[in-house]
Amino acid sequence: MNNAHLLINKIDALLPQTQCTKCGFNGCRPYAEAILEGTAINRCPPGGSATIARLANLLCKPSIPLDTSRGQARSVIAVIREDECIGCTKCIQACPVDAIIGATQHMHTVVSEACTGCELCVDPCPVDCIDLVATGDRYRIPDAQLLRKRHENRKQRLLKTSSRDKAVTFITAPDTTAPENSIEKVNPDELLAAHTAYIKAEKIRQDAESAANLACKRGRKMVEYQQKLERLASTAATAKENWLQLKQVAHSADRIA
Repeated sequence: MNNAHLLINKIDALLPQTQCTKCGFNGCRPYAEAILEGTAINRCPPGGSATIARLANLLCKPSIPLDTSRGQARSVIAVIREDECIGCTKCIQACPVDAIIGATQHMHTVVSEACTGCELCVDPCPVDCIDLVATGDRYRIPDAQLLRKRHENRKQRLLKTSSRDKAVTFITAPDTTAPENSIEKVNPDELLAAHTAYIKAEKIRQDAESAANLACKRGRKMVEYQQKLERLASTAATAKENWLQLKQVAHSADRIA
């Protein structure tokens, strides 16, 4: 780990981890990286003057007033008027620390202990049912380490979701051999599972074949492995056929459930 990376870690550790983007960057870590490159240390309203002072001390820079054009430190949390919520999930998508729970077309609610009052959920709400409620005179920020962990977990979740969506898109690419009159529907998870099973079975077959070839070079006879290899080949072929059949059905008329 080089010195620059270590310093970025130290800067990031001093930031409140609200991930509010008021600094002009997409989260606390990007702002830490920008500070190292010369961006002003006074662009974090949630951190306020205390964070500015700590950054100035770390970087041997003069402490400067907070850039209030980016907002003021406020002691608020988001509260959803649940009887007005339509379950669109737009607030969930906006929350950088996954402090909102709910499901599509179901009521959402804010986990107050995790809410940072970043306000990012307010604008996306199409029915304007989110209020920012004062929590007291002192600006309240949950534990920074907890927020960092929640933010990192969210990024990993989104990455997995994106990877899954890409995989589904790839393996459900249009197939010109698909039957035209099928009326069945295929769940994307079922299709992805079938493709994964085929890849796994084929990998096992290839590994077994490589092991058998190596054993033959050392004096064993291939006939000793033939039955096992045939069983593995049959399993892989069956898995492939199952995947291709599901793929054909799925694309007979865009029939993914």
